[in-house]
Amino acid sequence: MVKPFPLQTLLELSQLRMDQSAKRLGELLAGEQEAGARLILLQQYRDEYNERFVAAAQSGIGRDAWSNYQAFLARLDDAIMQAQAMVAQSKQRTADGQRELAAKHGKVKAFDTLSQRHRSRELNIENRKEQKMQDEHAARRYQVRDEEE
Repeated sequence: MVKPFPLQTLLELSQLRMDQSAKRLGELLAGEQEAGARLILLQQYRDEYNERFVAAAQSGIGRDAWSNYQAFLARLDDAIMQAQAMVAQSKQRTADGQRELAAKHGKVKAFDTLSQRHRSRELNIENRKEQKMQDEHAARRYQVRDEEE
């Protein structure tokens, strides 16, 4: 009978942790995409608003309207800078998640290699035992046949 792999619990635990890391990486990638999409929307809105401002300025606007446009463009620029920072942070978290997943995958691979070696060694032992039993059985049959003759 083949002995169970003594580190099977650790193998299963490392596989579970790798699966959790993969799920987390998926969430991080989705978050990165959302942050990038928000940044693009903010930049597009700023461009459109700036075009309206230029068009209004060419047709002539008052000092209050000019000031309002400028203040709102400044707030949009601040929002864009914050969104860019969020995208950079999100990319960093995603890169960290990728490294974490690679490390977890390496652990699983190491435990799996040990498990395969254990299985192979145990099967080899089992095969030798079986061969020994067959040899003994054949020797007994041969001995019985010699004694009968």
